[in-house]
Amino acid sequence: MKIMPNRLDRGFYLYQKEFEDKALEILRSGWYVLGNEVSKFEEEFAEYIGTKHCVGLANGLDALWMAFRILGIGKGDEVIVQSNTYIASVMGISMNGATPVFVEPDEYYNIDTSKIEEKITDKTKAILVVHLYGQSCKMDDVVALAKKYNLRLVEDCAQSHGSKFNGQITGTFGDIGCFSFYPSKNLGAFGDAGAIVTNDEKIAQDFRVYRNYGSEKRYYNKVVGTNSRLDELQAGLLRVRLSHMEELTQEKIAIAKRYDEELNNSKIKLPTVRENATSIYHQYVIKCEERDAMIEYLNELEIGTIIHYPIPPHLSEAYAYLGFKKGDFPIAENYADTVLSIPMYNGMTEEEQTFVINAINRF
Repeated sequence: MKIMPNRLDRGFYLYQKEFEDKALEILRSGWYVLGNEVSKFEEEFAEYIGTKHCVGLANGLDALWMAFRILGIGKGDEVIVQSNTYIASVMGISMNGATPVFVEPDEYYNIDTSKIEEKITDKTKAILVVHLYGQSCKMDDVVALAKKYNLRLVEDCAQSHGSKFNGQITGTFGDIGCFSFYPSKNLGAFGDAGAIVTNDEKIAQDFRVYRNYGSEKRYYNKVVGTNSRLDELQAGLLRVRLSHMEELTQEKIAIAKRYDEELNNSKIKLPTVRENATSIYHQYVIKCEERDAMIEYLNELEIGTIIHYPIPPHLSEAYAYLGFKKGDFPIAENYADTVLSIPMYNGMTEEEQTFVINAINRF
């Protein structure tokens, strides 16, 4: 039995007719950019998240770098971010000329909130939290620090569509919540797509202007903006998937519950969920000190896995200019050497789950 780490086609076939009907409706409409589908998606996603505003964008990275641009954070400024995140989080900071200041992660793979305050300086302008793998960060601590030091708070929710802390959905705690709808996400499009959410009307309007060449009215440009528009086709298809988010989320939670209960191997450490937090299990990430041997073993059984992520940002070639070396962030480096994402996707059959569980237990 061949099992991929993710199967995007299964998610399509679950609602094939709805997706196809919506695609044809949009294609026949003759309106493909910034039309009714985008407006409707923005309304519906804002309602789902629980914010006043949503602005659709071309992708999640645009959401991040535009967030710091619109907040006025740039050269000479510092932004705190966890050291084990996907590199796009850090790029959102550095693309504006600001400096990322890394903080080690906790046992839940999110930023260790007890280590944030010691990194705050007079140059610190914002905290970027990343709700990695689908689980919310400990947001009460972060919000308190942001208020104490008058810092902007941006949330990278690329992997946490609908996860909560103390009953509040990620993306609603700070100034701006940034989302990716890359096809592999729990709320995935059929190509690149992204959005921000906010309760600040001015921030939302600034994003609407900035995403469309800096123009409020066609050919009248207020600022030097960019082209980052969520297109009608992706917005319409996202609306279809959004209407099924509860069942899609519960399906992944059920798969994770089965993994939690039936995976039993002393060589691996299972993920845990923080008290008062929820996870939507964008990934199900185990730790294994013998990871390379496990990957080879699972490959022989045609079970696919992915490492999220093999190189922490501070050791990447892209950020060599920051001057970090191996050993500077040992927890992040240990995670990079030991984490492994095992198959987790909507439409995963019980037989496939059993095959994965039995294989890992035999390792």
